[in-house]
Amino acid sequence: MQRKYFFFDIDGTLTDIRSGKIVPSAKEAVRKLAEAGHFVSICTGRAFYKAEPFRAANEISNMVCNGGHGIVIDGRLIENRPMPYEASLAVYREALSLGYGVLTAVDDTAKVYAKDFTFYDQVGIRQEPTVYVIDEHFDPENFGKIYKMYVSIPEEEEERLSLRDTLGHMRFVKDYLMFQPDEKKDGIFRMLELNGGKIEDVVVFGDDTNDMVMFDPRFYKVAMGNGRDELKALADYVAPANVEDGIYRACAKHGWF
Repeated sequence: MQRKYFFFDIDGTLTDIRSGKIVPSAKEAVRKLAEAGHFVSICTGRAFYKAEPFRAANEISNMVCNGGHGIVIDGRLIENRPMPYEASLAVYREALSLGYGVLTAVDDTAKVYAKDFTFYDQVGIRQEPTVYVIDEHFDPENFGKIYKMYVSIPEEEEERLSLRDTLGHMRFVKDYLMFQPDEKKDGIFRMLELNGGKIEDVVVFGDDTNDMVMFDPRFYKVAMGNGRDELKALADYVAPANVEDGIYRACAKHGWF
C-alpha cells in the first residue's frame, strides 16, 4: 500500500464538540492508519501549549499546530514560530488608537498581557482559561515576539480595523477578534519537507471554515458530515458525522487500513 500523509483537525473532527474528547472510533482509525504504515498528524490552529496535552494523551506522534507555525515530529517540538512581528505590532497600535482593548501573548502559554483593563471592561474575560497580566508599562515592542492577540472589537465594527487582513484572524465569539497564524497548509508543506512526503499523497480531514485553508486542490480532502457546507463544497469526499464514526468509516471505505 502506498504511504499516505494524513492530517486531522482536532475540534469537531477528531473530537466530539460536546465533550471535547476524541471520538473512540477516530482514535482507533488513527491507530490503524499508523499501524498500516501511513504518516499520521494532527493539524490544528491551537497553540502548542493547548494542543500538546491532547496529542500526547492520544498517542499521536506528529502535529502541525499554532495555525501551521508549530511542528512536532515523533513527539518532539521542532519549531514554533510567532506571527510576523512588524505586521502584528502595527495591528496592535491601530487597535489601541481606535480605543479597543488588546490582550497580547508574547510566548506560547496561557499568559496574556495588557496595559489596562479596557478589554475586560468592553467584553469581559476570554472564553477559555487565561492568565492575565495587567501592566501599565507593557509594550510588545520590548519582547520582540507576538504569538497571538485578542482585540475587543465587535463584529459590526470590524472594518474600522483597516489592518486586520494583514494577519491571520478569526472570530469564534462576536465580541472580540483573535489574531493568530492561519497557515495550516504551509505547516503541512513544512511537515512534508521534513519527512520526505509528496503533495499528491496528502489526505486532510476537517469540519469548519478555518479548515478551508488546508483544503488545497492537490490534496485529497475529506469533510466531516457535521461540518460546514462551505467546506463540504471543497471536499473530494464527505464522510458521515464524526460522532457517527465518520473518520473510521471514511478510512475503511477508501481501503487505507
